[in-house]
Amino acid sequence: MSLLVVGLSHRSAPVSVLERASLNADAQLKLLQDTVAAEPAAEAAVLATCNRIELYADVDKFHAGVAELSTLLAQHSGVGLEELTPHLYVHYEDRAVHHLFSVACGLDSMVVGEGQILGQIKDSLARAQDLHSAGRLLNDLFQQALRVGKRAHHETGIDRAGQSLVTFGLEQLSAGADVQRWARGKKALVIGAGSMSSLAAATLARSGVGEIVVANRTFERAERLAQILSEGDDTDVVARAVPMDAVPGELTRADVAVSCTGATGLVLTADAVAAATEGRTGAPAGATTATATAGVREADERRTAETPLPNAGAAAAGAADDNCPLDLSSVPSGFSVMGEAAVAGMDAATLEQHGAWAAGGTAVDRPRETGRPGPEADAELIGALAATATRAGRIPERRRPEPVAEVPRPEPVLFLLDLAMPRDVDAAVHRLAGVRLVDIESLADASADAPMAADVDMVRRIVADEVAAFGAAQRAAHITPTVVALRSMAADVVAGEIARLEGRLPGLDDKHRAEITQTVKRVVDKLLHAPTVRVKQLAAEPGGAGYADALRTLFDLDQETVASVSRAENSTTEKNRGPA
Repeated sequence: MSLLVVGLSHRSAPVSVLERASLNADAQLKLLQDTVAAEPAAEAAVLATCNRIELYADVDKFHAGVAELSTLLAQHSGVGLEELTPHLYVHYEDRAVHHLFSVACGLDSMVVGEGQILGQIKDSLARAQDLHSAGRLLNDLFQQALRVGKRAHHETGIDRAGQSLVTFGLEQLSAGADVQRWARGKKALVIGAGSMSSLAAATLARSGVGEIVVANRTFERAERLAQILSEGDDTDVVARAVPMDAVPGELTRADVAVSCTGATGLVLTADAVAAATEGRTGAPAGATTATATAGVREADERRTAETPLPNAGAAAAGAADDNCPLDLSSVPSGFSVMGEAAVAGMDAATLEQHGAWAAGGTAVDRPRETGRPGPEADAELIGALAATATRAGRIPERRRPEPVAEVPRPEPVLFLLDLAMPRDVDAAVHRLAGVRLVDIESLADASADAPMAADVDMVRRIVADEVAAFGAAQRAAHITPTVVALRSMAADVVAGEIARLEGRLPGLDDKHRAEITQTVKRVVDKLLHAPTVRVKQLAAEPGGAGYADALRTLFDLDQETVASVSRAENSTTEKNRGPA
C-alpha cells in the first residue's frame, strides 16, 4: 500500500487561500484525470468541501508523488505553487488512512462531530468511480471510511460534541439565544438549492420560521426544494421559489438569509446588502460603527484645534504682576509656554523656582553654579526658541488623549449566514450597521476553543482500531495474489503428474484415475495449507509485506503471473463493487 494524501484545510490555510483554491465540479474531474495520467499515481480521488481540498492517490514513489500532487493542486486551483506550499499537509500510508477516518468521524471538521462530511466523502468516491480513477485501494479506503464514520456516530455521542455547520451557524447568528425562539416567525431567504442550502432550509423550517423563499439559478431546483419544504409533515412553513434576479427585492423583506452557491464571484455585495437594509435601522444606508466612531473622533479633534493655546504674552504680563521669577516679555504672542520645548533652555534652578511660584509657593533665591547662565541668558534662549516656533508653527502640547465615546451599534435587522467557499457575501458586510454576518471565517474563530467532549476520545479509539484493521487487511490482501499464484502453480504440477501417470498406465480406468488425482490434490493442499495460512497472518502484521517476496523467492514464482492475478482481482472488484 502506498497511499498518499496532499491537501489543505481550515486548519492549515487562511480562508482567503481556501477561497482561491476552491474547485468546482468540472475542475475536480479535470484534476482526477490529470492525476491518474501522471507517472507516480495509479489511482486518485478528490475530497473537496467548503473548508478542505484533499487529493488522495496510490503512488509508487513518495517524493515524486508529493511533488506531482502538489503541482497538480496548484495548477488546478489557480494558486501559485510557492504560495500554496506553506499551507499544504502530507500524510502517507497509515497516517493517510488515519487522517481520512478522522475526517469521516468529524474529528477534523470545523465543528467537531458534524455529520455532513459523510455525504461529501460518499460523493467523492462516486465521482472517482464514475471516472474509473478509484481502484481497489481507494474503493476499500473510502468505503471503510464511510463505515467508520457511521460507527462513530452510532456508538458514541460525537454528535453532542458539535453540531452541523448549519446549526452552529444559526447559533452564532442568534448570539447564544435559543435558536427556535430567535427564529420563530422570521422571514428567511435561502440562496442556492444544493445539499447545504437544502439542509439550511430544512433546519430553518424546523426552527419555526414563518416563511422561506428559495432562490436558485436553476428555477426548477428551487421549486422542487420549496415544494418539499411546504409538504413536510413536521413543519407548517410557507415556502416559495423565485429566480436569482429576484434576490435584491426579497432581501429587503427577509430577516434571515442563508447563501451557499457554487458561484465563483460574490452573490451579495456590501452595496446590495446596504440598500436592502436602508430605512430599516434608522441610520443611513451603509452607515457603519467605524464611520460613526470616526465622526466622534473628528469632532473631538476639531474642538481641540479650536481651543486657543495659552498666550505667552498674556502669561508674561500676569507673571510680571505676580512676581513670576521668569521674564517672558520677549516671548512672541501665540507661543505655548506649557510645551516641553519651551523650557528646554532653562537651567534646573530656574525651573525649580518657577515651579514653586506656579504652585503658589514662594520663590527661593538659590546660588547659581559657577559658569551657568543667569536669568537674562535664560530669557534670551526662550525668546530665540519662541521665535523659531513662530516661524515653524505651533508646538503641540503633550497630553494624554481623551477617551473617545463609543457609538452603540444598532440591533441587527438582517442576519446573514454565508456557508459558501469561496464566499457568497462580501466580507465588508461585517461593517454594516444593522447587519450580522456569520461566514466560514467567523465560524472557524468561534469553534476554535469549543470544548471537546469525552465522546471524542472514544471516537479516537475507534479510529485507531479501524486504522489497524484496515492496514492488516491491506497487507493480507497484498500477499493474496502470491498465494493464489502458488496454488495455481501447484495445480499445474498436479495436472502434469497425472498426465504422466496416464502415459505410463494407459489402461487405468476412470474411477482409479479420479481417485489418484484426488489423493494427489489432497496431499498438495495439506502441504500448502499451513504455510499459506501462516504467511497471511504474518503479512497482516506491521512489516509483513516482505513475506510475499520471500514466498515468491522460495517457490520461484513468476512475477508476471502474480501481477496478472492482481489485475484479474482488481477487474473483478471493479465489476462487482456495490454502491458507496
